[in-house]
Amino acid sequence: MGMDASLKWIGGGTLALGLGLGALAFGSTLMDSPAVAEETAPVVAAPAPVKPVGVHGALAAKTLADAERRANEPFVIKSILPIEGPMKYGEWHWNTDTAPKTGKLVVTVDLEARTVSVFRDGHEIGAAVAMLGTELHPTPTGKFPILTKERHNVSEKYGNAPMPWTLRLTWDGIAIHGGSEVENGYASHGCIAVPDEFVSKLFDIAKKGDTVIITNGERIGVGDSIAA
Repeated sequence: MGMDASLKWIGGGTLALGLGLGALAFGSTLMDSPAVAEETAPVVAAPAPVKPVGVHGALAAKTLADAERRANEPFVIKSILPIEGPMKYGEWHWNTDTAPKTGKLVVTVDLEARTVSVFRDGHEIGAAVAMLGTELHPTPTGKFPILTKERHNVSEKYGNAPMPWTLRLTWDGIAIHGGSEVENGYASHGCIAVPDEFVSKLFDIAKKGDTVIITNGERIGVGDSIAA
């Protein structure tokens, strides 16, 4: 017939309304008799309980997709600390003035430069010289999540040596920690040992799951991106 779907729906609704009015008029005639009225009185059902409406599946999927996209976005270096000259053993710097209060935290370690850098939202907020492993006990390279945070950790493997402010990177003993004098001529058994004052600040802001990237001779600067 070529009738518009919306008009067809409205027409059907009008017809249903008309039938309802007719039934109401017919019912009013029957209501003249009290006996009939008792038999035909409508029973009003209790309203069905309203079920809570959850997040729509499509919206939930979009939320998850957006979170995954942000997680996979390149981590771009936006600023670095103004440190003059090469750092010396035991030296560390920490300044959060130019960085936002929140943002993704990434720690980088370069074995050749023997330095640790802490970035928040792409801004370097901390840097220190680290004591690293040897050829016999090397510090591994790669991308590691922080597995645990252990404020008063001791190493059962090495005679209960104190390793305060431990940020564990592997289950076989590699971690960022304090408790050692970072001096020239000394090395670790593969861990990344940094001054207590530095690692305590890092420990306070780091979370389980934050990324630590260990490289060997890879330099980064403002505008560079890293896969964090």
